[in-house]
Amino acid sequence: MSLGRSTPLFWGLALLAGFLGVSNGFFLLHAVEEGIDADEGVGLCIEERKVISIFERSAPSVVFITNKVQRRSLFSLNVTQIEQGSGSGIIWDRAGHVVTNSHVIQGADAVSVTLADGTVWEADFVGGAPGSDLAVLKIAAPRDKLIPLELGSSTDLKVGQTVLAIGNPFGLDHTLTKGIVSALGREIRSLSGKTIHDVIQTDAAINPGNSGGPLLDSRGRLVGINMAIYSSTGSNVGISFAIPVDTVNRIVPSLIRDGQLMTYDPGVILVPDWYAKQRRLTGAVIYRVIENSPAAKRGIEGGLFTQRNAFIPGDIIVAIDGQQVNGANDYFALLEKYEKGNVVTFTIKRGRAYFNVDLPLVVIQDR
Repeated sequence: MSLGRSTPLFWGLALLAGFLGVSNGFFLLHAVEEGIDADEGVGLCIEERKVISIFERSAPSVVFITNKVQRRSLFSLNVTQIEQGSGSGIIWDRAGHVVTNSHVIQGADAVSVTLADGTVWEADFVGGAPGSDLAVLKIAAPRDKLIPLELGSSTDLKVGQTVLAIGNPFGLDHTLTKGIVSALGREIRSLSGKTIHDVIQTDAAINPGNSGGPLLDSRGRLVGINMAIYSSTGSNVGISFAIPVDTVNRIVPSLIRDGQLMTYDPGVILVPDWYAKQRRLTGAVIYRVIENSPAAKRGIEGGLFTQRNAFIPGDIIVAIDGQQVNGANDYFALLEKYEKGNVVTFTIKRGRAYFNVDLPLVVIQDR
């Protein structure tokens, strides 16, 4: 309950505060105004209580993943499974789908998933996108044990905002770290050698075993999947990375449906939506056109860097087959319904001019 300063009860408590002393009285008044249980809140500030609440609410959605391989004994010739590695993951839905990093389960002969209640479930591999370092597993746990995380948006992320990472570093139980978004739009190489675009950089500690766990905003919503650290020792040194949730939310449904990432395009790489939003640009803004792609052959233009390293955006895709495109997420969502080889009409904005161009969709290796 929250009381205003005009209520008799508030002033009655204020009088009581005088008898309790400044320190205890201050907390009592603060507790009344903020609606805090005074007994439970002693020693904790509002921000601490908020972080604790997010952790307690989100931890049941974070799982521990064990990567197992089969080995044959040289003496008995018996085949046994031994642990090869481990990581974290998140419960995606109540159907039992679990999302993690592709590298967490790489080379596994079997994978097990341990839920927050300690129960262990053997997992089936559903699909993977190594180029984006994402994979989907499925377990047969009861629906009441499966608590998905609320999805946020990575488009609205700002450098400097608070983020929280939950995982199982070094095989330990659920561990929480806190930091900020250090940078946006980073590019790093996945284990498959492909470039992952629009990566979130954070200083929240992400150590071995955290990979595949959630990066949360200050409301407890999923904004990224933790994936790697930049360190010569493998331990956190303040630079960690996460796959943005908008990318995850685009890829995971395709993995569940098809077992692999089945999207085709004319050969363009787009700037992140957050970049376009900051510059008040509407549409899928082209960052680069891939060499020898259909888009390149038809003269579609990517962005340019000035001598002072300022970026000038390229052509902007504003519609696909007449359907409006407001950003990169719209672009990818619309292309999901097409097949390889389909010819699609793209409406392009170049400066103040608009024109249509028909382009075939192909598999692009540079991803």
